[in-house]
Amino acid sequence: MSSIELTTSQKDILRELINLYGQSERAIKGEDIAEGVNRNPGTIRNQMQSLKALQLVEGVPGPKGGYKPTANAYEALGVQNLDEPANVPLAHNGEDVDDANVQEIGLTSVHHPDLCRAEIRLHGSINRFHEGDAVSIGPTPRSGLLIEGTIDGKDETDNVLIVSTTSMEAPVGDPSH
Repeated sequence: MSSIELTTSQKDILRELINLYGQSERAIKGEDIAEGVNRNPGTIRNQMQSLKALQLVEGVPGPKGGYKPTANAYEALGVQNLDEPANVPLAHNGEDVDDANVQEIGLTSVHHPDLCRAEIRLHGSINRFHEGDAVSIGPTPRSGLLIEGTIDGKDETDNVLIVSTTSMEAPVGDPSH
């Protein structure tokens, strides 16, 4: 599929739909999306028409109806739609976060002697996270990486937390290998 250029508003709406759908696995009402992105339900309905035309969402009629993301929606946002994603634990101010999953961890400024930042892309809402909050991510499934730090900022369009790391640890492997 060729890359579709979406507006920031379309990305926000699509991401909210994917997050809500991932939590409930049922059709999502426009009102619920509107509440999540802080917009008018009428605006959401209008945007959904263009997203349907782009084959990024499908409408589900009836009383239990609403909208569902298509496989193209995940691709358009660069979000992996895994049937059974590995769970990467996430803690926020010491409390486990159960309704969000770490999609991707990017390390930036690792060459800087005093500062290392991690960009943590989440599947799930990042609304509850604020600058200065403590977070810990991991251990990751394969390497056992555990990252701890403080939130420096967030990119709501891409669902990314920017974390100033205070520690990064990976278990030491068996030295006999």
